[in-house]
Amino acid sequence: QLIPTEMQGLKVMSLGLLIGKDQPTVWRAPMATKMIQQFLLGVKWGDLDFLIVDLPPGTGDIQLTLSQQSNITGAIVVTTPQQVAIDIARKGLLMFKHVGVPVLGIIETMSGFGCGECGSVTSIFGEGGAARLAKEDNVPLLGQIPVDAALVRACDEGEPIVLRDPKSPSAQAYMQVASRLVATIEAQAHGAQDIVPLAVE
Repeated sequence: QLIPTEMQGLKVMSLGLLIGKDQPTVWRAPMATKMIQQFLLGVKWGDLDFLIVDLPPGTGDIQLTLSQQSNITGAIVVTTPQQVAIDIARKGLLMFKHVGVPVLGIIETMSGFGCGECGSVTSIFGEGGAARLAKEDNVPLLGQIPVDAALVRACDEGEPIVLRDPKSPSAQAYMQVASRLVATIEAQAHGAQDIVPLAVE
């Protein structure tokens, strides 16, 4: 079995860890689907609180295969505020509903640009898209995460913003999303042991 990389108490497995930085991944859908299944079943995960699978956008073979062949607690739809992103997110949301996978909620990223100097947030990417989608499709809005320079630097340097600057607006938004998501899963799972929420981005 593959041994996952561990950082900050989280176990991670990604194709990017297995191939060179300059090596392209030119795969058809069946090969990508098989790799995701390998990550689920062929990695020595050990005891986990949650297993989250970050999926590509859309409604392709990977999403359908996982929905039909895995014991999934629910799907998390991740979007940005722009209407074109909302339209794609809605298709993913409706696909999961169609195949009987509960949608745990929607997370909106890039919910405005946070000014590090004055603390104000400017909605340069649109506004309210995820909230409208959540209301129209009757699913929870788990949270809206703004982007700022500190968050970008933390991501580039591989350090979670919640550890580097826990009082920043983006860090606080992440923590609120995490708390709401755990509460939602606990409410829906009814004590289930194998919790596998999927993130669709």
